[in-house]
Amino acid sequence: MDGTNHRQTAYEEQRMLSSRMELIERIMRAMPTDGVCEPIQGVHLGRLSTPMEKLHSVLEPSLCIIAQGSKAIFVGDNRYQYDPFNYFLATIELPRVSQVLEASKEKPYLSFRLGLDPNIVGSVLVEAGYMAPSGNADVRAIDVSPLDADLMEAVIRLVRLIETPQHGRVLKPLITREIIYRLLMGDQGGRLCHLTVSGSYTPQIARAIERLRQDFDQSLRIEDLAQEMGMSVSSFHQHFKAVTAMSPLQFQKRLRLQEARRLMLGEDLDATSAAYRVGYNDASYFSREYKSLFGIPPIRDIQQLKETMDENPE
Repeated sequence: MDGTNHRQTAYEEQRMLSSRMELIERIMRAMPTDGVCEPIQGVHLGRLSTPMEKLHSVLEPSLCIIAQGSKAIFVGDNRYQYDPFNYFLATIELPRVSQVLEASKEKPYLSFRLGLDPNIVGSVLVEAGYMAPSGNADVRAIDVSPLDADLMEAVIRLVRLIETPQHGRVLKPLITREIIYRLLMGDQGGRLCHLTVSGSYTPQIARAIERLRQDFDQSLRIEDLAQEMGMSVSSFHQHFKAVTAMSPLQFQKRLRLQEARRLMLGEDLDATSAAYRVGYNDASYFSREYKSLFGIPPIRDIQQLKETMDENPE
């Protein structure tokens, strides 16, 4: 029996190694230079030749796999690190900070990301007859789990469609459903219920997140938002933080500051104008909040970002 288990383990390891090497090769062919691209709708590839400073953004529901290198994701006070042996799953749009930890010109960081459509996820859940465990209804919306050979091989088949687009219209929906099914049967199956109407308080929290995203520049009373979701204030706080790792006010603040940064960088707004656009009435307070999140005041931060963009136009 021990010999059989050993042979099975060795076989699985060989499958994983073969798939990882193919994923590296295919991403390198699709991306000969650093950057990000979306060669197939919903499929995003990334390449980076140097470790990256922390990047603030909003992460959509996605499956993320690294072919080469490693990365850390920060959400609230939590840190999630993953590499070619683990996958990262996010099931609700959340403000996050990401940082590529391992990358070089000889061995660039290479990544795959598949956006998760709630309608497709819901359809697979129904077809599979999946019932979420009651204890998992309010699990956090993000986590890292070991990557297995079956899931990896399904991802490889999806990436192969980049070079055979004539087959994509028929095969992409089928392979995407297989990937979702394999996620459903894995460690994070219960987490996928965040994308559907299943679960306990998850639908209310998802609605609250969408409301905060739409009206991030408005003054929202948490008491009113909790009442709108049909929850007590204490229950709303508890379940919101359980899913997002942040309080509602922290969540709104990060959305505001990230949008202000985008306005200053992309639309050339000054700090005061950007502050008012995202809902701050006090420019000094905005500057303090901005520095607490990004590490330096707005003017210096934007200047540094522009200098970095000038040095690395790609």
